[in-house]
Order: sequence, then structure tokens, then C-alpha cells
Amino acid sequence: MPRGADDRAGHEKLTDVTAATVESQTVPEPEPEPGAPTLHQPKRALIAIGEVVLVALLVALAVWCWDRGVVHHSYPVPDHPPLESTRFKGNWIGGSVALVTLAGVLLLDAVRQTVLAVRTRGRKQVEEPGV
Repeated sequence: MPRGADDRAGHEKLTDVTAATVESQTVPEPEPEPGAPTLHQPKRALIAIGEVVLVALLVALAVWCWDRGVVHHSYPVPDHPPLESTRFKGNWIGGSVALVTLAGVLLLDAVRQTVLAVRTRGRKQVEEPGV
């Protein structure tokens, strides 16, 4: 095939191409199958309650870990007030921070589960008549 001015870059010219026509029609949204999961699931509220209980336990455990990570020492000195010092144990403090972080993530998920449990389906879109 001889190369012309239009296909210098190695592109060939398309011939016999017809334009596609798109009919404007509204396609209804398919109804969910009977066994398919939907957004509105009241059982999610039970999951959210369980997560909130777990958050409370994790916060209590984090406070306990923090208390174990901070140790106060007092050294008596003759003729002077005692020397006070505080020692921080990194493993307990780090564990406490990790537990609070996990509790925060679970609390966010509990909020999400609650929203999905109480959300109702939106109203179907009413088709506007063509003018």
C-alpha cells in the first residue's frame, strides 16, 4: 500500500466507518438479587455495639499499661528533702499508644457500621417528562 501524505507516521486511513448512534433512553437500575447484600442491614448495629464494648475494654487496658509504664522513685537524703525521679518504660507506654490507636480505628468502624445499619434506601428517581 503506498504511503500518502496522511499516513506518514505509520497510521492508515480508515474508510467505510459509520458513526455510532446512541438512543437516549433511561436504563432502570437493576433490583438487587434476593440473596445479595444491601447497604441497609440492621444486624450491623449489633456489630457496632460489640465494637464499642471492645473499644471500652481496649481503653481500660491502655490506661493499665500506661500506669505500669510510669514508675516513680523516691531516694531519701539525710538533711534534705528526698530526691524524686520518674522512670518511663517504653514498652508499656508504646503498648498503651498502640491500644488507643486500635481503639480509635474500631470506634471509627463502629460509627460506619451504625450509619450503614440505620441508612434507608433513597427514593427512586422520578423521570422528568421530555419537554
